[in-house]
Amino acid sequence: MRLIHTCYRVFDLDCSSEFYQALGFEVIGRMPIGTEATNLFMNLPGDGDEPRLELTFNHDRSEQYEIGDGYGHIALAVGDLDAVLNRLAELGIDPEKPPYSVREGGTRLCFVRDPDGYRIELLDRT
Repeated sequence: MRLIHTCYRVFDLDCSSEFYQALGFEVIGRMPIGTEATNLFMNLPGDGDEPRLELTFNHDRSEQYEIGDGYGHIALAVGDLDAVLNRLAELGIDPEKPPYSVREGGTRLCFVRDPDGYRIELLDRT
């Protein structure tokens, strides 16, 4: 067994796609589900044809989704956290708070939120 992808519902597919592309994801497919929904499949460079993220837009949805208290976050390893944050800031995407380490000498990390409020953890892997 292996984990294939993560899926969640979004309110504005184009806005969410732009956000994840700013994080380095690439759109690898789009699939309509009848007239009810559209799925957008994304992956990261080096993932091949395997989607890692599936964003679902329900056409009849007129209000934002409630994330709920069960969702935590997805995590991305980044090569240079400061460079990524500088690039995101140019696009108007700011972290919840400045980068920090959970313990002394630990990995630096921070969180950003996508357009729907989902938390994305960025872990510095320099």
